Amino acid sequence: MSTPTPDETLLGLLALEPQHGYQLLEHFRDYQRLGAVWDMSTSQIYAVLNRLERLGYIVGRQVEVENAPIRTCYALTASGQNALNNWLHEPLPSPSIRRVRVEFISRLYIARLLGIPAEDIIERQRTTCARQHHDLLVQREQGSSEIGQLTIELIIAQLEAILSWLNHITSRLQSSTTFQ
Repeated sequence: MSTPTPDETLLGLLALEPQHGYQLLEHFRDYQRLGAVWDMSTSQIYAVLNRLERLGYIVGRQVEVENAPIRTCYALTASGQNALNNWLHEPLPSPSIRRVRVEFISRLYIARLLGIPAEDIIERQRTTCARQHHDLLVQREQGSSEIGQLTIELIIAQLEAILSWLNHITSRLQSSTTFQ
């Protein structure tokens, strides 16, 4: 399984408004935003922006800033908007613990930032995690090596914690209009 990338998260931030790299980086440095999810350096942000521009998902234009060097301000293209929409409405998000911790939380953050209801995003994540949980319970009953059993039991416990947490998020959403 590949490592999560911040590509779609950056697309979501640019869907909010065109921004330059340092503005985007602030989202990843602030623990009240994405700082607890991603550990991004300036060079990583610009590498992702370059990749997204090569893919045609964003377009950069030079802008003059008072008392600062010329900056490149990036804006979302129609192709980038399509990629973002596909990511936000992913029908089968990965139940991987790492992907839930990084991609799901990023997806939830971007959806809330853009004013997109989170209920469907949460339910799709719950569905894939519950399916994986069920499959692992069946696999555990079929038996395997001791280390295999220990691994399956660990993943089952992690998925149970995630499913409980997803229920908590749903309850929190239902009881508050200011869920952020």
